[in-house]
Amino acid sequence: MSAHEQFAEDLALYALGALQGYELVDLEKHLADCPSCRRELEELRGDMALMALSAAGPVPPRRSEQRLLDAIGHEPRAIRSRRPGRSWWGALGWVAAAVMAGGVFWFWQQSDRTAQQMARVQNEFSSQQIELKRTRDVVATLTAPDAQVVSVVAPNAPPQPQGKVIYVRDRSSLVFIASNLPTPPPQKAYELWLIPTQGTPIPAGVFKPNSHGSATVVNPPLPAGVEAKAFAITVEPEAGSITPTMPIVMMGAGE
Repeated sequence: MSAHEQFAEDLALYALGALQGYELVDLEKHLADCPSCRRELEELRGDMALMALSAAGPVPPRRSEQRLLDAIGHEPRAIRSRRPGRSWWGALGWVAAAVMAGGVFWFWQQSDRTAQQMARVQNEFSSQQIELKRTRDVVATLTAPDAQVVSVVAPNAPPQPQGKVIYVRDRSSLVFIASNLPTPPPQKAYELWLIPTQGTPIPAGVFKPNSHGSATVVNPPLPAGVEAKAFAITVEPEAGSITPTMPIVMMGAGE
């Protein structure tokens, strides 16, 4: 056996990090002067990388697997001709460890991806539940047999702005729909007021119409069980007010 062939048989163990002692020193000296062995070493390392990643990716080329196994299979002959006592079974353990590490990493990635998908589905489900509840609340208000329906209009303003309030006192729920509203002045907005049979006006939502003059207010926060005498609309700062600012631009009385 030539010196080159003898060292070539140690390359598999060296690539696995399993070569030790004098053999490691001798091989590294040989690699410094042997381009052929250095190329073979790089090919073996590439083959090992493909085998380690095969659990999470494409199957490595058959020639890569065979070349690595052939290189390891030569070790028993080298042992008999050189230093007794070294076992090539440890090299197979390193291969198994590399493949297992690749598999663990792949399963960890899959678990993390699954957790992210579950969290996204949960968020979407929660959002849908919130929207479904809002829709049910609106439908319940619009179809309640005890709903109070009040038309809110502006006098002498062509085309006449108009709105409708559907208010259910026992549920403290309210839906307001308006049309033909002019755009409010800069930094201003409309505010809806519930005027109770007793006490001061109660804010019932700040809003701005869209480009077609339409606007809605859906279930603003209202105190429980307030009986409405009328509803009114004023122009207020965008943040709203706690008391109406005169003049009242639209108003409707309850029945």
